[in-house]
Amino acid sequence: MAEEIINRVASSQLKTFDLEEIYPQGERVLFDVKDWLFQELILKERDFRVFVKNHNWSQYKNKFVAITCSVDAIIPSWAFMLVATELTPFANKVVIGNLELLETVLYQELLQFIDFRDFTDAPVIIKGCANKPIPNAAYAFLIEKLQPIAKSIMFGEACSTVPLFKAKK
Repeated sequence: MAEEIINRVASSQLKTFDLEEIYPQGERVLFDVKDWLFQELILKERDFRVFVKNHNWSQYKNKFVAITCSVDAIIPSWAFMLVATELTPFANKVVIGNLELLETVLYQELLQFIDFRDFTDAPVIIKGCANKPIPNAAYAFLIEKLQPIAKSIMFGEACSTVPLFKAKK
C-alpha cells in the first residue's frame, strides 16, 4: 500500500505575498518631451505652450504616464509640470521620471492600503518570480510593512526560499 503524500507547504502556517497579484492593470506610457524641443535641444516657451495646447490629451485616458526627456537638454521644471497639468484629468497616474519610477510610485501607494494583519506572527514568503515589471523598491516597501509584524520573511518559492529576516524571540 502506497503512503499518502502530504503537502506540508499547504498545511503549514506559511503566508505568501505576491506583488504581482496587486499589479495595477493598465497601459504604461512614456511621454517624451524631446519631440517638442527645437532641434531636440532647446525649449522655446511659446512653441512648447502651443504644442501643449494643441495636443490630444484624451488619448491618455485611464493610462499610467511617466513624463521624461530622453535627450540631454535642460528642461525647466515648469515644462514637465505643464504637461502634468494636462495629463492629470485623463491619466490614472502621472509621474515625472521613467517607467521604473512610475512602477515604484504605484507600488508605494498600493502597499499603503493593504491590511497586513493576516501576516502577524507568521512565516512569510515574498514570491520571487514575476512576469510583470516589479521594481526592486517595491520589495523594500513590502519588507518595511512586514518586518515589524512577521515571524520570519523569506524570498522565493515555497520549495526554494532565501531567508531574509527572523524575529527575535
